[in-house]
Amino acid sequence: MAEVLSIWIKRAHGGVMDGVDAATLVAGSGVEGSANQGGRRQITIIDEAAWKRACRDVGADVDPKERRANVLVRGVELEGTRGKVLRIGSCRILIHGETRPCNLMDEAQPGLRSAMAPEWRGGVYGEILEGGPIRIGDEVEIEKAGARD
Repeated sequence: MAEVLSIWIKRAHGGVMDGVDAATLVAGSGVEGSANQGGRRQITIIDEAAWKRACRDVGADVDPKERRANVLVRGVELEGTRGKVLRIGSCRILIHGETRPCNLMDEAQPGLRSAMAPEWRGGVYGEILEGGPIRIGDEVEIEKAGARD
């Protein structure tokens, strides 16, 4: 089963990432309490396997919270999912594209930004279509085409 491993809320742009056991996704807005609200980048999601490949490439075990994403998932391949809908628990997220790694990645670990560039290792960003609560352990899946359009 694909699942949520970690959830973080970003207090301010460039600010601290607070780990939480649960969060509320607000449709059309973002993660409640997070700095990113509205627009197309309401939530960011990374895949554990992709993160581990990037860490292996830099030869360091970097805490995934350094990626500055909102959600870490296991068991869902995020590469190439632009235009698809990701379901986390009862919430639905339209994936708009790849989250490109920024210079903060090299501050966390030299070379991390480059190591995250291939295979969408930086994760994805999207728009919350249907909000609600999410928790660590919630099931995650890419919806089949036409599932709930």
